[in-house]
Amino acid sequence: MTRFGKFLDRGLKSLAAEAIAQALADAGLQPSQLQAAYMGNAAAGVMTGQVLVPGQVVLRGMGIGRIPVVNVENACATSATAFQQAVQMIALGAHDVVLVAGFEKLYSTDKQRTFSVFQGAVDVEAIDEVIASLAEGMARTGATADLAEAGRSRSLFMDVYARLARDYMRQTGVTQRDFAAVAAKNSFHGSLNPKAQFQDVLTIEQVLAAPLIVDPMTRPMCAPIGDGAAAMVLVSGKAAARLGLQEPVRVLSSVLASGWDHADGDGPRLAPTVAAEAYAAAGVGPADIDVVELHDAAAPAELMYYEHLGLAAPGEALTLLNSGATRLGGRVPVNPSGGLLRKGHPIGASGCAQLVELADQLRGRCGPRQVPGARTALAENGGGWIGEDAAAIVISVLQRP
Repeated sequence: MTRFGKFLDRGLKSLAAEAIAQALADAGLQPSQLQAAYMGNAAAGVMTGQVLVPGQVVLRGMGIGRIPVVNVENACATSATAFQQAVQMIALGAHDVVLVAGFEKLYSTDKQRTFSVFQGAVDVEAIDEVIASLAEGMARTGATADLAEAGRSRSLFMDVYARLARDYMRQTGVTQRDFAAVAAKNSFHGSLNPKAQFQDVLTIEQVLAAPLIVDPMTRPMCAPIGDGAAAMVLVSGKAAARLGLQEPVRVLSSVLASGWDHADGDGPRLAPTVAAEAYAAAGVGPADIDVVELHDAAAPAELMYYEHLGLAAPGEALTLLNSGATRLGGRVPVNPSGGLLRKGHPIGASGCAQLVELADQLRGRCGPRQVPGARTALAENGGGWIGEDAAAIVISVLQRP
């Protein structure tokens, strides 16, 4: 992967080519050996005007053509979806060597253009209902915020996460300081990652003292936008043997699902449902996971996902955090890359970057942020929001043989 950050002087082709070249070199493969490519990009149509064929444009710029190229767009789950689709095609026997890449540019001198990308990740024909839901949530929790600024001076999704955070606080007794502890933990992890967008270590007090974006979230509790790319090569088992690939990482499962309209008492939400399916398909359980990369687009989400992924029992997420289990050196480190909070969040690249981090962890390549003896890893990447749940989510389980 590239370093994530602000690269106003670089285009999509430059960023994607850097990551793809690294992936091919790491695998010891030539571009001519690729049989297909799944290319994830979510925002180029808005940010650069490159619509319809972003994957082909990137690859042709590297001299790669002829092979089938599938462009994937699925909100923040874009390149995780590209990964899941490539996995399925290999499992079905359609291909043996497949490139997966995610690439994005979100920084612009026109902030309204950037924020419009996130506003497009909800039902734009029901935007009044979305705002009404946010207003109702504020009234219910006694919060105050200028909703006219949602999608103007900040991402609309920070308001969505803030509403979920306030409800979670009421239900569990978790406090703003606890959310700050998540951000501080991930800042420590990010300080050890040379490709993270932000590498300074923050204390809980510094997180709390930062400017408030939307109650209860201060700036370090919100994932920054970013530019960047990540890529990987997937191969079938027989191709891995034939090519003599070193340090292979096995995909045990990769499950994609979309949200649905919930009725009262309609059972679990999207994330725990997909997690259960991913564990079942992989033949492992939460206790078998050694390291996790999850979608901490906002710090409160990490705590909620501890429970959704079965890392903590219902109501026990804060206990898990406070025990140090999810910090490097703990039982199941979460977001050793720094997570979206510190690594950055170039939408189309984020899911693939999670998987790159986990593959490196399973190969023992992560230096000071290495999880010792990591053998089984889980990635969770969600995106979009419709009604009362995410629009899409992908959960994948990887393992070192």
